[in-house]
Amino acid sequence: MEGSPDEEVYGEEVEQEKSQKKSAKHDSGAADLEKVTDYAEEQEIMASDLAGAMTIIDNMRRKEDAERIAKEKELAKVSIKKEDVDLMVHEMEISRILAERTLREHHGNVVDALISLTN
Repeated sequence: MEGSPDEEVYGEEVEQEKSQKKSAKHDSGAADLEKVTDYAEEQEIMASDLAGAMTIIDNMRRKEDAERIAKEKELAKVSIKKEDVDLMVHEMEISRILAERTLREHHGNVVDALISLTN
């Protein structure tokens, strides 16, 4: 008993749909694999970019530290009077360290140091 031509055509269409679904499933797997490899490649690129950025940041920190140390050495060379430090500590009610630093930054000039603390 053979089926009608319509049944044969319908059967062929069903077979074609099944094979298309299988190939679509296969293509989906390939697409997923490609996504994974793309992700892995992006991670490698990001890692190298990160290493470069870290190097730049490290160099900037070293430069800033060197500048800060040089500034501290220059400030240490400035001579200040003990009476000026005492005056600032008692009148402005600040720590001795802050008073000394402010005086050094203003090259021992008490008036400029006091003005900078009040502004």
